[in-house]
Amino acid sequence: MSYGGGSGGDDYDAELEELKRRQIARLQQRAASEEQAAAEAEAEEGRRQAVLRRVLTPEARQRLQNVKMVRYELARVLEDQIIALYQSGRIDRPITDEALKQLLARISASNTRDTSITIRRKGEV
Repeated sequence: MSYGGGSGGDDYDAELEELKRRQIARLQQRAASEEQAAAEAEAEEGRRQAVLRRVLTPEARQRLQNVKMVRYELARVLEDQIIALYQSGRIDRPITDEALKQLLARISASNTRDTSITIRRKGEV
């Protein structure tokens, strides 16, 4: 169904096909980069877990997993700190459950904010 005779419709079809081809190429490229990013994130998480397995006793690993289920962000901060200690060579023996509890208490204390609520009633200054 071409308007005005000639090959105007063919040009339109070719342009439409080219746009479709470009869009498909963009989507494929985006999917490939997302897949690569996911693979890199998975590899990084594997490296983190390998370090934690190396430096934590089984009881400490279990405690860390329990904390992760309840307070993911806190567990992540704790993991980061343990990994940093390991990478700097400051861990000379496996971290026990007791030592992990102490680290956890220290991190929790530094992350806790004091909140106070003051109620003022009408007429009070």
